Amino acid sequence: MNTPRNAQLETIKRGCHELLIESELASKLAQGKPLRIKAGFDPTAPDLHLGHTVLINKLRQLQDLGHHILFLIGDFTGMIGDPSGKNATRPPLTREQVSENARSYTDQVFKILKPEQTEVVFNSTWMDRLNAADLIKLAATHTVARMLERDDFDKRYRNNQAIAIHEFLYPLIQGYDSVALKADLELGGTDQKFNLLMGRELQKHFNQPPQCILTMPLLEGLDGVNKMSKSLNNYVGITESPKEIFGKLMSISDQLMWRYLELLSFESLQTIQQWRSEIEAGRNPRDIKVLLAQEIVARFHSRQAAEAALADFEARFRHGALPEDMPEHTIPIPDNEIALVQILKLAGLTASTSEALRMIDQGAVKLDGKKVENKAIQIQSGASVTIQVGKRKFARVTIHSSGK
Repeated sequence: MNTPRNAQLETIKRGCHELLIESELASKLAQGKPLRIKAGFDPTAPDLHLGHTVLINKLRQLQDLGHHILFLIGDFTGMIGDPSGKNATRPPLTREQVSENARSYTDQVFKILKPEQTEVVFNSTWMDRLNAADLIKLAATHTVARMLERDDFDKRYRNNQAIAIHEFLYPLIQGYDSVALKADLELGGTDQKFNLLMGRELQKHFNQPPQCILTMPLLEGLDGVNKMSKSLNNYVGITESPKEIFGKLMSISDQLMWRYLELLSFESLQTIQQWRSEIEAGRNPRDIKVLLAQEIVARFHSRQAAEAALADFEARFRHGALPEDMPEHTIPIPDNEIALVQILKLAGLTASTSEALRMIDQGAVKLDGKKVENKAIQIQSGASVTIQVGKRKFARVTIHSSGK
């Protein structure tokens, strides 16, 4: 706890969406004691991408400042099912599912957090001890009108969509978690603000100092427009191969690079500002993307893996070499030839033939190293070709006739 208060506040606010209430947090920091910092995580099957790590990165920064991290897995609330900004509840989980997911979760997040400085807690620990009367008393602390202030509840109510009574318990229980843990600060995404505020209100009700709230933004995906999401295929998964992570990060725009540095990198703000100055003076933004890509690969794999991914990237895209681990496909056809656009789809290089046509129009398809310009090109049975789509997708494809 040797970091001055103002320097701590600068680190805490880095990349955040909102801090409530800064003056209260400054007072807590002035006491010179480690803060109890809570963040709750959904126990659904974790398959984390970089968008999920924005919040976990902030926890690590707070951990480095000497504060105590309470990594809360909502196993009790997971058995209720949370709308979490959606228009319908998530299906509830069994205790066995929650336990298995929790193990997988911690395996991944401890690539960022320090295990020895992280307290993993489950809200079933205290919620299982509450009886029906206790829950009714908890429910009595808030009105239905107050619950309908939550945006997704309000929309469903106005659209005559069902809202089950148990759904109102979710924000109450999340808030009560802060009471049970005596949290000083709670972190969450911007879509969790209502639930985070509930923690403040319940702490006041139970005569505790109210927690401060820090909300973190939703990270844009590789397209720089939409939220990072598997369904939009604009994500970087933390369990992906080093080469895949490296290649995806090198594909982002120069503008998006700064956003990723702010929310994903552990480099200091001073270093990032220095890089901005260097680029304004003529340095190639690609150099900075390399540093970002290496940092992320090293975090989730190793420094050696990051060096190997850089070497592979340089060989492929600067010198034109083909990847050694290129996937191979054999495609049977009923006739003697098949359209290239069909091959692109069947080999998994594009999601559809329409996307294949679009990629050819954009000059993004190469056949045996040569750019494809003819969208109607046919490949004969018996041919073995190397296909590249965009910067990162390669395949060797062999065509053979299966007969009619």
